[in-house]
Parts: sequence; C-alpha cells; structure tokens
Amino acid sequence: MKCPFCAHPDTQVIDTRVAEDATFVRRRRRCGACDKRFTTYERPDLSFPAIVKKDGRRVDFKPEKLRASMDLALRKRPVGVEQVDSAVERIEEALLTTGMREIASNKLGELVMRELRRLDKVAYVRFASVYRSFEDIDEFKTLVDEVVRT
Repeated sequence: MKCPFCAHPDTQVIDTRVAEDATFVRRRRRCGACDKRFTTYERPDLSFPAIVKKDGRRVDFKPEKLRASMDLALRKRPVGVEQVDSAVERIEEALLTTGMREIASNKLGELVMRELRRLDKVAYVRFASVYRSFEDIDEFKTLVDEVVRT
C-alpha cells in the first residue's frame, strides 16, 4: 500500500480489526519512510450482472434504484425497514449467485415481485400493476383474485 503522504510504496500494518457488522476490515498502517500513520478499509468488490432492458439496452445494476422501487411500492404500508433491507439483500444475493454477467430485466422484476409478495400483498399488487403494464381492468382483477386465493 502506497503512503498517501509521501507516496513511499512500503507501509506496515500496525493493527487490523473487523467491523462490528463484518462487512469490512479496518487496518492501521505506518509508512516506513515518513513514519506517518493512516487507516485503510477493505471491502469485497462485488460484481453484479448487467441488466438487459426490454429494448436491448444494458445498464448497470443499481441497488439504490432497487430499494427506491420497493420503497415506492411499500409506501404507507406496515413493513419495517429491517424487513425491506433483508428483502433487498436476498435479491442482491440471488443476482450474485447466478454467476451470470447479464440478466434480463424481467427476471429482476420477478425477484422483486416474489419478495414483495412475501412482505405485503398490497405492495405486491402495486408493483405488479406497474411492472406488468396492465392494459385493462380484467388483468388487474385477475392479479387481485390470485393474491386473494393465496
């Protein structure tokens, strides 16, 4: 690790600690040349698959966009932040474990709908009505009837 003060290429690790939530490692370092100390943080570099839109465009997966769409569907619904966090984590994990470099947007939408159905049926219907672009009331009624049966 190069020293941020003098750019010397050799630094020594003095102390290593794992964060409380175990998502990163904190290291205190000392420069062998200027003797100054600094802190570095190590996090895993996760590579999510690209999202292939219906029109063929490829866009980067953005966890904040996923969270925003779920929050919109869950607006004014009695679902806790921890439950939403867990659902987002399950979707991200599902994307990472596919091992694929690209995934169709409809597959991502299905993952979101599955999680929303677990969390709140009203939010599920809200999301599905926009996601599936219902053309008439009969399609909407069919979805609601399906949710009521389960």
